[in-house]
Amino acid sequence: MAMYIVSRRLSTGSTTWRYGNWLRSYSTAFREERDTFGPISVPSDKLWGAQTQRSLQNFDRGGDRERMPEPIIRAFGILKKCAAKVNIEYGLDPSVGKAIMQAAHEVAEGKLSDHFPLVVWQTGSGTQSNMNANEVIANRAAEILGHKHGEKFVHPNDHVNRSQSSNDTFPTVMHIAAATEINSRLIPKLKTLHLTLHSKSVEFKDIVKIGRTHTQDATPLTLGQEFSGYTTQVKYGIDRVMCTQPHMYQVGNTYIK
Repeated sequence: MAMYIVSRRLSTGSTTWRYGNWLRSYSTAFREERDTFGPISVPSDKLWGAQTQRSLQNFDRGGDRERMPEPIIRAFGILKKCAAKVNIEYGLDPSVGKAIMQAAHEVAEGKLSDHFPLVVWQTGSGTQSNMNANEVIANRAAEILGHKHGEKFVHPNDHVNRSQSSNDTFPTVMHIAAATEINSRLIPKLKTLHLTLHSKSVEFKDIVKIGRTHTQDATPLTLGQEFSGYTTQVKYGIDRVMCTQPHMYQVGNTYIK
């Protein structure tokens, strides 16, 4: 049990550990993780590793309001699961690869989101978030295989990040996240709005009103005709969004669809 002075912030039932703004003493267990800079202490109940911990110290700003968005985190799970599946075909130990796939699937489902504490303020290629994903998935995969966190039985770089680069992974997860959000949230909401406006255009078809042009009275029209214009605007908006998707699905020379 080690004593560290940390700032403890409570938000929606979860506790976020951050350094700086030393507010109070708090006692918790820590484990030692290592990277090329040497050893660093990480809260023992967290799945992240050394590079994530250093980012917490070096980019101590923004707080929960500016944490990496949930869709990006889940997209990392999708990407790392796919990468592990391909890497098994190219020599990655199948037992390690399957454990990585299981851990990555948990990330994609949002089950491990509490282990992604980083804010959007980091180096340009998103290296810290890529390593956050690698470390969390590696430690969770090791746990699945019966090993302790921090032992590097499943290595964040050699196994989880195999044949990948932050310069590729972060742009890819941006595409995955955008495509997922568009299809699961934006388009369904816009279609609901379109149907609602259309129903109002029918409901109001017999209500006559004075048209307005530049704050002056103009040719009369029905309120239904006015709402049909709103309906068409939303339809065209949906069409424009749908037209972006073929290029959004393209990642390098492959499609994620």
